[in-house]
Amino acid sequence: MKGLKPTLLALCVAGVQPAAMAEIQMLDDSVMGNITGQAGVTIELETKLNIDRFIYTDEGSLEINEIFVGGGGRNDYFPELGFNLTGQAPSDLLDNVRINIDIANDGDAIINILPMAFGAVDLTVATGAWNLTGTGGSTTVLDNFRMDALIGSGTIRVDTATDKLNFRTDFAIDDMDFDVPFLALGIQDFQLTGADYDLSAPQPLRLFAGVEMDIYKAPNSQNVDSLAIDLQTFAADIRIGGVIVGGTSIGSIAMDNLAITNTSMLIYGH
Repeated sequence: MKGLKPTLLALCVAGVQPAAMAEIQMLDDSVMGNITGQAGVTIELETKLNIDRFIYTDEGSLEINEIFVGGGGRNDYFPELGFNLTGQAPSDLLDNVRINIDIANDGDAIINILPMAFGAVDLTVATGAWNLTGTGGSTTVLDNFRMDALIGSGTIRVDTATDKLNFRTDFAIDDMDFDVPFLALGIQDFQLTGADYDLSAPQPLRLFAGVEMDIYKAPNSQNVDSLAIDLQTFAADIRIGGVIVGGTSIGSIAMDNLAITNTSMLIYGH
């Protein structure tokens, strides 16, 4: 009632019948403290990101040019399934994203990422040249990168009991291409799906590969706090349509039921 003027408040109270007034009770501070919101916060997201150049500098520099993050502008992801997996019209926007934010009664923060309408969220990431530069010159290590992917879901949970951030997502890569100029190497038609996805009998519920990781603080070998990442779960099928060496395709590659387990890393400066 902060914005309610006293005169308006008085008129409202004056219009209440005496019998109703008898039911009105003042709340003390302890009772007011127990009244909390229950709905959480929802964010509906629609965006597109362009960065001309990103530069990381140590003694030399790594520069990434022409960065784009948005939608793929297509509706033919995994055409063997025979329907539009996004359920949306083609767009270059990262859209159809709903983010629910809640604080549990134990204090844990829970961020749940879901599509607003039935269907997966399409995500495209593309860049130009990745250049290493320094006093010795410049080398292009990566170029013409583009990844068209679908995201089924994502959850971030900050656990107050363990001080860990748990991240889970389900995703699939329909197509990824890039060149490695300094090795005369190119990768075309890279595809990643769930480990049980069968191209001869495709099922949409088996399309996505699941990933789970914990991110937290832990001491390194010098007992210095570092960024720790534990990969809990990752299993996928990978197919590469073309491996290009010196401008000529040398064939394709397939990896069935790739599983990465018991993987931990510590990241810190030196």
